[in-house]
Amino acid sequence: RGVRDRLRPVLMTACITALGMIPLLLATGPGSEIQRPLAIVVTGGLVTSTALTLLLLPLLFERFGTARSQRASIRTPAGSSVE
Repeated sequence: RGVRDRLRPVLMTACITALGMIPLLLATGPGSEIQRPLAIVVTGGLVTSTALTLLLLPLLFERFGTARSQRASIRTPAGSSVE
């Protein structure tokens, strides 16, 4: 459910940032020897973090969050609440 709620904002942020990096990636003038590697690293990190946020993180939450909630329900006696 969290991925569905956050998909649009995460993708909008990633796409706008990637579009902002295009001039740095295509620069050939003075200073481009520093700008281009920086833009490559930022773009790669952006793609990686977006993929991890949308794919890996929900899988980890599903895997370990489910186990934690099951353990909590086993330990809690019926009729009492967990704070």
